[in-house]
Amino acid sequence: MSTDFYWRIGMEGDHASLRTPRRYNRGHANGYGPGNIAPAIRGGELDGYGYIDHIAAVAKASESAGFLGGLLPSFPVTEDPWAVASALARETTTYKFMVAFQPGFLHPVQAARMSASLQRATGGRLVYNIISGGGGPAQLWWGDKVDHDDRYARTSEFLDVLRGVWDGDPYHHQGRFYATDGAALPPGLAGQPFPEVYFSGSSAAAVGAAGRHSDYYLSWLEPFADLRAKFDGVRAHAEKLGRTPKFAVRIDVVARHTEEAAWAEIEKGWAFVDRDAANRAAQGDSVGAARIKGWVPENITGYRDLEVQPNVWCGFSLIRGGPAFGLVGSYEQVAQRLDELRELGVDAFILAGNPHLEEAYRIGEEVLPLLQAAPPPVTPLGPSGGQKDSRLLIP
Repeated sequence: MSTDFYWRIGMEGDHASLRTPRRYNRGHANGYGPGNIAPAIRGGELDGYGYIDHIAAVAKASESAGFLGGLLPSFPVTEDPWAVASALARETTTYKFMVAFQPGFLHPVQAARMSASLQRATGGRLVYNIISGGGGPAQLWWGDKVDHDDRYARTSEFLDVLRGVWDGDPYHHQGRFYATDGAALPPGLAGQPFPEVYFSGSSAAAVGAAGRHSDYYLSWLEPFADLRAKFDGVRAHAEKLGRTPKFAVRIDVVARHTEEAAWAEIEKGWAFVDRDAANRAAQGDSVGAARIKGWVPENITGYRDLEVQPNVWCGFSLIRGGPAFGLVGSYEQVAQRLDELRELGVDAFILAGNPHLEEAYRIGEEVLPLLQAAPPPVTPLGPSGGQKDSRLLIP
């Protein structure tokens, strides 16, 4: 059995640490201002080292540190992950690209052609991170006004059509959202390995769609008991369909040689708490975001108030964008928490840390080697699967 580890690629730019969480100075997020790098202004001129060079450096660092691949997120503030995956393919060797995308903005036949082309060009290194959108202003940025449950219905039909055309036989479909008449991939693209599907969403509609389509049900980190209950629901629905899903968790990590040093990083970032920014980011109809918001207490006297269980901290979204929960502790403590999640049935992780470049090396060198050689016995969730071709193999 093996566990897959992916690293998040910060395509919206990056900051030097949680001590400067609102100052993105890497990767061109804020343009060419003083102090920015990738690109930087030196002697009054751009140095020629661009944002794509910085992203490539993160990909190559995480590949060399033992990560199977990288998540390429998709937000209004990011580069397009399909284009970036194509650009990074020649910069890496076996690294997989987990492309995040909302199916509603592509026709599934075009998505099949794009995907098969990327699979052919990279030797099968494409992975899907299917997201159906959280509503609110971010969804309207795309001009998408489809209701919450209908977005998941659209996603499900999208994946049906994409799979239908994949192997090259003429495919006919007349559905609620999509129609095809004899659609098929050309011989050179047909029959490529179908990308693994990581599927996100916490609502009943999301769990239903994930049960049908996901290879991995992907969740943000939550308190472990809540995560277990969520996995139980997905597994129960999938079993009715004769499927056995695997599970993945997206986690931010602050790990240092000692627990005190890790919490010291959080303390320095605490000066930048912005609850209003976190609330604005949570606008919309995302059930997962609502769940996260419910765990953050209204009255907070200090950062340790947000430690909901040992080393599990729900304050990340208050000092930088993104999910609320992450792991904070010594290298040994973080490895222990990851092993406990494996015991819950987690088969894959998407880890992240700021800055993405240096932390990829830190987590790869200091935390991953501490994981147990074999995961603890799986709890009543049942046996969990793994990817036999992982670069980081934990037997």
